[in-house]
Amino acid sequence: MTVHLLKLCVGIDSVEHLIEVRRGRQQTLPDGTPYNYHITRFTPKRAEDVLDGGSLYWVIKGFILVRQRIIGFEPVKTDNGTKCKIILDTELIRTESQPRRPHQGWRYLEPADAPKDIPDGGKVEDLPTDLRQDLQELGLI
Repeated sequence: MTVHLLKLCVGIDSVEHLIEVRRGRQQTLPDGTPYNYHITRFTPKRAEDVLDGGSLYWVIKGFILVRQRIIGFEPVKTDNGTKCKIILDTELIRTESQPRRPHQGWRYLEPADAPKDIPDGGKVEDLPTDLRQDLQELGLI
């Protein structure tokens, strides 16, 4: 049964900012597939369910706005012990805006509770910058 992860996107101001940061973290799997990653403290106990089509839903400024498909998990050694590297597809898929309260770490997100994808990526590039920022602050885009 598929389940998703929900994570706060700390230090990110907008979906565009996340895209920019993710571009700088792109790596390549041994088979040549590009991927992004995020390091977190714990590996999900329901990893098998997450890998069955799950995504990482990003909360930006108090709203779920975008998701990335989860490709895999791998342990990674750090100065603070072994952590979990969440391997993500490079494509960011915009979702309907959904408010979320702050929390630490990640949370499971059941498919029934996940926001729907916005068709065609919800492109808002043609909006004036001020209007786009106001709509983002309201969680409307």
